[in-house]
Amino acid sequence: MKEIHWENLIKIIEGEVTKEKPVGFIVDSPWLPKWYGSSIIDYYADPEIWFKSNMQVMKEFPEVMFLPGFWAEFGMCTEPSAFGSKLVWSETDFPHPNKISVNPGNISGLLKPNVRTDGLLPFAINRMQRYEDKIKQNDCRFRFATSRGPLNIASFLFGMTDFLLALAITPEEAQKGLTTITDFVIDWLSLQFEKFRDINGIFILDDIVGFLGEPDFETFVLPHMKRIYNTFNAKVNFFHNDASGLICAKYLNEIGVNLFNFSYNHSISEIRSLAGDSVTLLGNIPPREILATGSQADVQASVSKMIKTCEDHSRIIWSCGGGMSPDTTTGNIRAFIQAVKAAN
Repeated sequence: MKEIHWENLIKIIEGEVTKEKPVGFIVDSPWLPKWYGSSIIDYYADPEIWFKSNMQVMKEFPEVMFLPGFWAEFGMCTEPSAFGSKLVWSETDFPHPNKISVNPGNISGLLKPNVRTDGLLPFAINRMQRYEDKIKQNDCRFRFATSRGPLNIASFLFGMTDFLLALAITPEEAQKGLTTITDFVIDWLSLQFEKFRDINGIFILDDIVGFLGEPDFETFVLPHMKRIYNTFNAKVNFFHNDASGLICAKYLNEIGVNLFNFSYNHSISEIRSLAGDSVTLLGNIPPREILATGSQADVQASVSKMIKTCEDHSRIIWSCGGGMSPDTTTGNIRAFIQAVKAAN
């Protein structure tokens, strides 16, 4: 992440209104390879392509805050690989992990991986280490330790349906499994903090929390998320959930989250009323239907409408409601930036 963007992010989170309205996007492997002109598998297999594509997007859009910045992920496979998931790769499609068990009752016997040796985790760390000096030479730093959240990881390991059934049918066993996964997430984040001293932010992604009602959220999500964020004294506690965010929004302060990316199905004012004034919001035009496949006029109209509906522009980073979707064009990103500037 660029130093100036990190500094601005801290100011925004602290409530300062910057001179220019900030624009930020979550970018990773679903979008970057095709935009850069490489295959998906080359993006994962060739660290030079990973580095150059991340550098190119910053040069192309110098005014945009890209989050988390130089994300050394392997799609959804990173964390499940440590638990022994079979990983399925393709030249042109996104990789995916296969579930490790067809029996959700096995979740209570889940063993915690060693984050220093297991799965793809050492490769992610190695890629970051190999390019840290080059990244610093370009006035950037690794600023975030990243991980999928406990429920997200569990849904890959046991299958979405079977895992959600386990929450209802065998809640005690499910809770034991989630505790093990949470221990793993904390170990994984801790290793990133240890290896890269400039990290001062946490980025957790977990859409599965949006599938739960409030009682289940309080039982199966709240204690684990609080433990993750409270383990570290980070300046930025970033959470992404672009499924339904209404349940989790009102718990963000209690969890310790101060930066939230949410679904475009919820307005900024709706999330603001639930999350309170202390949480910085990142959103929220439709990432696929507008930013990726809409016309430039559609993008500009959607951005203009979004900004006009917000009376208070403090603690807002203008974005889309989720990560950057595949096929989002340079022209549409420029249209987004221009629309934000025009609203100043």
